[in-house]
Amino acid sequence: MKIESTDRSARHLQMALKPVAVDGEMTVVDLIDKCMVSFNARQLRAACRLYSDVLTQNGTRIGLSLSGALVPAGLGSSCLAPMLRLGFIDWMVSTGANLYHDIQMALGFEMFAGAANTDDTVLRDDGVVRIHDLYFDAQALYDTDKFIRDTLRTLASEGKLCGTVSSADIHSALGTQLLRFYPRASVHSVVATAAAMGVPLHTSASGDSGIGMNLAALCLEGVDLRIDPSLDVNETASYVYAAKRAGGKSAVVILGGGSPKNFVLQTEPHIQEVLGLEEAGHDFFIQFTDARPDTGGLSGATPSEAVSWGKIDPTQLPNAVVCYGDCTVYLPLLARYAVEQVGQRSPQRLLEKRHEMMAMLTKK
Repeated sequence: MKIESTDRSARHLQMALKPVAVDGEMTVVDLIDKCMVSFNARQLRAACRLYSDVLTQNGTRIGLSLSGALVPAGLGSSCLAPMLRLGFIDWMVSTGANLYHDIQMALGFEMFAGAANTDDTVLRDDGVVRIHDLYFDAQALYDTDKFIRDTLRTLASEGKLCGTVSSADIHSALGTQLLRFYPRASVHSVVATAAAMGVPLHTSASGDSGIGMNLAALCLEGVDLRIDPSLDVNETASYVYAAKRAGGKSAVVILGGGSPKNFVLQTEPHIQEVLGLEEAGHDFFIQFTDARPDTGGLSGATPSEAVSWGKIDPTQLPNAVVCYGDCTVYLPLLARYAVEQVGQRSPQRLLEKRHEMMAMLTKK
């Protein structure tokens, strides 16, 4: 029997949920579009559709932030490196730890399935390092440290990379060296793939990782090479401002939260508030996070709160999606959905255009 809605209820009951049965012919796009109809599944669907739509818009610049141990968890090789090769990411901000472990894995050191509930004193005695339920050989740290120091020391001594640079310069140099001597890096490494694709790869806390510690060690040796965080602040802001000046739009994809989240978002307050340049905020916002907004931390801060800071254009707030949960579950689905829907996108190669874009920040 069909139950008729009252006139008052009908205005709320406009979109009936009609999930279809899962079958063996479904693609990932079919699964997400036809089966994910409520709660965070619906948010994932909205994020996938928005990201695919953004990828097809000419002139849109996509910045991605990366926090949490996502590269050790396998998402660097399975998702982020392929997304870089396909032109799906134009610039990135990551924790240094993700990039350090990316280099470690590009050198041939593997991660192993472990257990989160274990005796870490035994692991320490046996030369094993743990990241939640992942294990790796502690020797990998020493060999990765040596690769970083040897590479940067040599480049500085040859005058190819010396003095004050941004973190993007450091990561590009390390990625280029990986491509030269470790062929597997061209497929599996985020750092190497970003270098090959001309994608600027920044970190928001340059001293907070093995890469930063090895740079500090080189300073003690007297090597003339150091990161100036101000360059990172200005370079990342220039990517956004240059896109807007050219009539394009800016999108941010946030994996987790933390300092990288703020670094991609603060580009707009830096442009508007600090530099005094006319701008309205980022146009598109997608975040996957397990952080709650009620604790007041940045990781869980909502898009509407970001509007109050000028980080997001208030007129574009409908183009903001937050999906609560684990990035290790959601990112492969987002990446595959975009591949099925878009296929490939022309790379913007911003790494090679930084000086030109930086000059725009001083022209009022």
